[in-house]
Amino acid sequence: MASLNVGSLGEYIREQRRNAQYSLRQLAEAAGVSNPYLSQIERGLRKPSAEILQQIAKALRISAETLYVQAGILEERRGEGLELRASILADPLINEQQKQALLAVYDAFLKENAAHKDAASDGPQADGPQADGPET
Repeated sequence: MASLNVGSLGEYIREQRRNAQYSLRQLAEAAGVSNPYLSQIERGLRKPSAEILQQIAKALRISAETLYVQAGILEERRGEGLELRASILADPLINEQQKQALLAVYDAFLKENAAHKDAASDGPQADGPQADGPET
């Protein structure tokens, strides 16, 4: 998992806030966070949780996935499970450790499936299952 790049995340949030023509105070209120906390995030001094990023994204009317990628929580992918990952990270009913465990299991399944796909593309295996032939 990539490390959190709070500096560029804060700059990105500040840019999005300005594009939305929100003051710092207005965005803080809309996102349900304190003004000083949001200021610290924008200045790269605080590391927001996935839930806080989701609240900020909702207030800015941008996708939470965009902020997760910006924060280094998610790797930028071509739609490979991005919505599922974002949903797990945003779920307030489970803690951060549980979220990371779920994501690790999901990643393990993806790797396993990719390995099976690679093996299948190498051609038929002598000891693998054979396709049904004509009945005799």
